[in-house]
Amino acid sequence: MEALSPTMEEGRVVEWKKQEGEPVAVGDVLAEVETDKAVMELVARAAGTMLKHVVAAGATVPVSELVAVIGEPGEAVEAGNGKKTEGRKDGKAEGPAAEPAKPEAPKAGAPAPGTQPTADRENRPTSMPPAPPAAAATETGRVKASPLARKIAAERGLDLQGVAGSGPQGRIVQRDLAALSARPAAAAAPQVPAFRPVPAGEPFADVPLSQIRKTIARRLAQSLGPVPTFYLTIEVDMERVAEAREALNAAGQGKVSFNDITIKAVALALKQHPACNAWWQDDHIRYWNEVHVSMAVAIEDGLITPVIRHADQKGLRQIAAESKDLAGRARERKLTPEEYTGGTFSVSNLGMLDIEEFTAIINPPEAGIIAIGRIAEKPVVQAGAIVPRKRMRLTMSCDHRVIDGATGAQFLQTLKGMLENPLALVW
Repeated sequence: MEALSPTMEEGRVVEWKKQEGEPVAVGDVLAEVETDKAVMELVARAAGTMLKHVVAAGATVPVSELVAVIGEPGEAVEAGNGKKTEGRKDGKAEGPAAEPAKPEAPKAGAPAPGTQPTADRENRPTSMPPAPPAAAATETGRVKASPLARKIAAERGLDLQGVAGSGPQGRIVQRDLAALSARPAAAAAPQVPAFRPVPAGEPFADVPLSQIRKTIARRLAQSLGPVPTFYLTIEVDMERVAEAREALNAAGQGKVSFNDITIKAVALALKQHPACNAWWQDDHIRYWNEVHVSMAVAIEDGLITPVIRHADQKGLRQIAAESKDLAGRARERKLTPEEYTGGTFSVSNLGMLDIEEFTAIINPPEAGIIAIGRIAEKPVVQAGAIVPRKRMRLTMSCDHRVIDGATGAQFLQTLKGMLENPLALVW
């Protein structure tokens, strides 16, 4: 079991893609594994035959524990009780072991026995230098691409013809899809974590924790327990933002949401208040010059925070496109570790679920998070008259070890000013 994300301690084998007895090539997908954040592919780092599944689908295994054996047909493998068995020609274990079978002579172009060439891993560094970019089509016209790249391309309407692959022998992998334009995606309805009802007639049901739910529980205990948190709430007039958003969307070229506008405003406010753009690091505070905004996304089994990197340097339409893409792939459990780690500040929005105000939990090591409530028309006194105005409440959760009350309040004042005068977002 490999560590497929920086925080992964164990993984659950969701499904075996290679069955016992099947041939395995370097880079083939062996199994789908549920990590603490996503479902990822475990790929082969050596060629041979799948001799044995050491664990069954559904099992949870610590990192570095044995999950399967790849070798040559007839090679002796452990049977699980410490005794060796001899593999059949189809690769499956059979009976007590006799003398180990002699290895077959290597085929032309195949790796020598005992070597383990490093496979290309989707978006993971390896010791193998990348192959030079080349068109990934074979002589027969079939595009060479990893199973994950093909699946993502099909779902996002991407054309792989002519794409330069960076995998082995010019194979297209996930990172090669970043520059391609996807077909417009329909706006997704807000998603809430799925609930599995108790079977009829049963008093209760025990549901094992998923990897992501275990991580959520651990992270919340790390936050609420030791982090001294205080909360600041401010109300913002959103009339001008609503008008600006309507004008932007009427011009075409993609839709911009209130959440996209708020992310941009938060990023620009953090540049003016770097004391809030920080990490608590136990024996020091790390103040960031770069602004990477994490956005909370509800998925079927909990919550994940994909990151809009350098959000202060991106336009509203770019943020809108990136946030839609990240949120969509987060719900499909297809994010890479680089896409949900490294945020410097977070936003969480429950306004679309009609929540007026709430407090969000800080995502360590970040020092702050903004909770966004719904936009609602309220009676407001303006020029001596009561008029309806669109209003929205923002609540900032602050780690008091990093952010003082006045520091957080000044940040919120700047954020409020930007949202009430949206020209500041494009000036």
